[in-house]
Amino acid sequence: MLYAKIHNAKVTSVLLHYEGSITIDEEILKQTDILPGERVQVLNLNNGERFTTYVIAGGRGEIILNGPSARLAYPGDPLLILAYKLVSEEEVKNWRYKVAYLNENNEVVKVEEKGG
Repeated sequence: MLYAKIHNAKVTSVLLHYEGSITIDEEILKQTDILPGERVQVLNLNNGERFTTYVIAGGRGEIILNGPSARLAYPGDPLLILAYKLVSEEEVKNWRYKVAYLNENNEVVKVEEKGG
């Protein structure tokens, strides 16, 4: 089940010759409960690319695509970043997930809980 979504993250940089990952502002990670090393799905709203990678905690406002994923976006591209977890059938009945909405500087302006 989806448990966290980062909405409207703007790519700040791409680093092709770096081990593969996505660097995400540590404050955004805290507010969404996404952990460094966690697998995430990334969706590029400009070109429709979808890919999975793992998270590295970064500095203020950073959304950096590293390694091969650097070929899938340009600085300024808007992204959706999704995190999932396995849950029991019992947990699904009342499942809720967090959505963090970002402004143009990749600052969290609102976090909402949605779902069941």
